[in-house]
Amino acid sequence: MKTNHIANNSLFRGLPESDHEELARIGVKQDFLRGEIIFHEGEDGAGFYLVQSGMVKIYKISFDGKEQILHILGPGEPFAEVALFAGSAYPANAMAIEKSSVIFFPRQAFSDLISTQPSLALNMLGTLSLRLRQFAHMVEALSLKEVPGRLAAYILLENEKHQKNNEIKLPIAKSQLASLLGTIPETLSRILAKMTKQGLITATGSMISILDMEGLQDLADGETRLS
Repeated sequence: MKTNHIANNSLFRGLPESDHEELARIGVKQDFLRGEIIFHEGEDGAGFYLVQSGMVKIYKISFDGKEQILHILGPGEPFAEVALFAGSAYPANAMAIEKSSVIFFPRQAFSDLISTQPSLALNMLGTLSLRLRQFAHMVEALSLKEVPGRLAAYILLENEKHQKNNEIKLPIAKSQLASLLGTIPETLSRILAKMTKQGLITATGSMISILDMEGLQDLADGETRLS
């Protein structure tokens, strides 16, 4: 099971079976309950993780106690890779937002493996580059776009990511989505209602159907605004 999960992950896909078996050998399965902390910001970056099941949020807490979610990660997604390569402390907090299982790869054991199998590092660099581009887009959205544009961009990204037929199920609670988008739940609810009124989407609970893809894209790009 662990070997199959590793083999199907983007970090390690395409590597020979022997590499997958070595990764499974050093990987340690860890289980977390909903709300359980995986690591705190500032802790020694002892290794990196791969989500096997469940969902994990990466977040920071401001000086005034406000939470800012940076990433929401589901099955197959890695996290804390930068701490592994940089040999530094974890730059943010990680928490399971539902019952979750992760595979933990200790830094030293993984470094030893890379020294004999450099193709592992090349695979990871490709994934890290993609993650960096995604993070840059998120920073741009938070700093330059208004909240409706951020939400529109998020809906479009989720639709593309999961290759849905213009219908997505929000993977997180609306309160968490609001934090991810840098707003509050009440504002998020008002924006969803306005998007529905303008015929861009329909929203029922956690289900969102895209009715006007072009209009939603224009909103995400800042070409239009909600009235």
